[in-house]
Amino acid sequence: MSAPLLAIIGRPNVGKSTLFNRLVGGRPALVHDTPGLTRDRRYGDADYFGKPLRIVDTGGLDPEAASEVIGAGIHRQAMIAIGEADVLVLVVDGRAGVSSIDHQLANELRATGKPVFLVVNKIDHPTNDPLVHEFHELGLGDAWPVSAAHGRGIDALLEAICEVVDPNAPPPSEPEPEDLFDKYLSPKLDERGQPDEEAPQEEPDDGPLRVAFIGRPNAGKSSLTNRLLGEERSLVHHVAGTTTDPVDTPFSHRGREYILIDTAGIRRKARIDEDVEKIAVSMAIGQMARADVVVLVIDASIGPAEQDARIAGKIEDTGRAVVIALNKSDTISGEEAKTRLRDLTKDTFHFMPWAPVTMLSAQRGDGVDRLLDLVDQVALEHSKRIPTAQLNRFFAEVIEEMPPPLHHGRSVKIHYITQGATRPPTFLLWANTPDGLNPTYKRFIANRLRETYGFRGTPIKIIIKARKDRHKEDPNWRG
Repeated sequence: MSAPLLAIIGRPNVGKSTLFNRLVGGRPALVHDTPGLTRDRRYGDADYFGKPLRIVDTGGLDPEAASEVIGAGIHRQAMIAIGEADVLVLVVDGRAGVSSIDHQLANELRATGKPVFLVVNKIDHPTNDPLVHEFHELGLGDAWPVSAAHGRGIDALLEAICEVVDPNAPPPSEPEPEDLFDKYLSPKLDERGQPDEEAPQEEPDDGPLRVAFIGRPNAGKSSLTNRLLGEERSLVHHVAGTTTDPVDTPFSHRGREYILIDTAGIRRKARIDEDVEKIAVSMAIGQMARADVVVLVIDASIGPAEQDARIAGKIEDTGRAVVIALNKSDTISGEEAKTRLRDLTKDTFHFMPWAPVTMLSAQRGDGVDRLLDLVDQVALEHSKRIPTAQLNRFFAEVIEEMPPPLHHGRSVKIHYITQGATRPPTFLLWANTPDGLNPTYKRFIANRLRETYGFRGTPIKIIIKARKDRHKEDPNWRG
């Protein structure tokens, strides 16, 4: 049985996203005093002493704005959330008082026949509790005074919601302190009691593959997300900046589970003026580290530009697997034009020739299945592990072909190589003089690893560790 879904509804700027963040923890939703900032449905998970809840945040509902394209889209998204939710939370602004929109929303939510909780937000102190009384005229029963920003009243609200969604559940109990640490493993230690870097590490549990769509504004990230999902999950509009919050959506395809992450368009820093866009861009960049695979979406009708190369560089720095998607390829006619686009893409991303490039059209659906195939392939490469014995046989051939360059007139000796981690593939080389292996030689090793083992679509990290020659450490050594 899936966890009950709680939908947060209200007019703009009453604190819905702040409440969402408070319930799910962290700051997964963008919060600012600009009306209409949340536009898509955002989902998160909460846990009230072992009782799971799913939370969906919605955009502010305003009848006057509903006549506009984006306003109508926000209204559609909120209506979908209301329809699929088990419990509804109407958030109102305790400081501003009751508004006509609050009355209209209360009537609409009451008509659904679902449990509705009236949450009066911005009640930061008990002295402000009397402000709650006027909201009883909305006819929704008890009003719950809270401060989403400070956490006041949140536990009482959650307890009441849990009693409605599961009235037969036992009362919550505090977990035993030691239970909080059971799921964490102590690091493996060597004989000196220090973390053992050579000990095999636990691989992360397999779960949904997190795929983030990153790119400049209007490249088609939201359109591509909607095409994959087969529904309007993210608003699409020609105005740059329609998507602000990152939007996480579960998705299944051919028996595999994914989480698709739609993000705000990333412009050059010099062109970002408003605080909202600065935060949105910062959150979009932050999604790279949360993803397993990043799809860099580019408008094929414009072609890749310097900003796309900057974004690709950030993706490589985070160590994520990457696929370059040339969207709107249906606008490119003629083989000559397509060849020019491929050449421009190759030149723009010359520093990551290992990244696969695909042409598609989110609007028509051309090439979308091929994109998912590439995502699956690079995810496998990203988590590939090569046995140490096999690596060292390979590396003996590499050194014979091209020994390390001299360092200050002395030879650099590499003792052995091992793979220390995956996601991204990370290789450790033990050498007598780590400083003697310059970036050029490390790139040579990475290229030879790719020639032999693939690693298409994933960056490779080479780390040099110091290890002195044994004959210098032990005068009795006869090796």
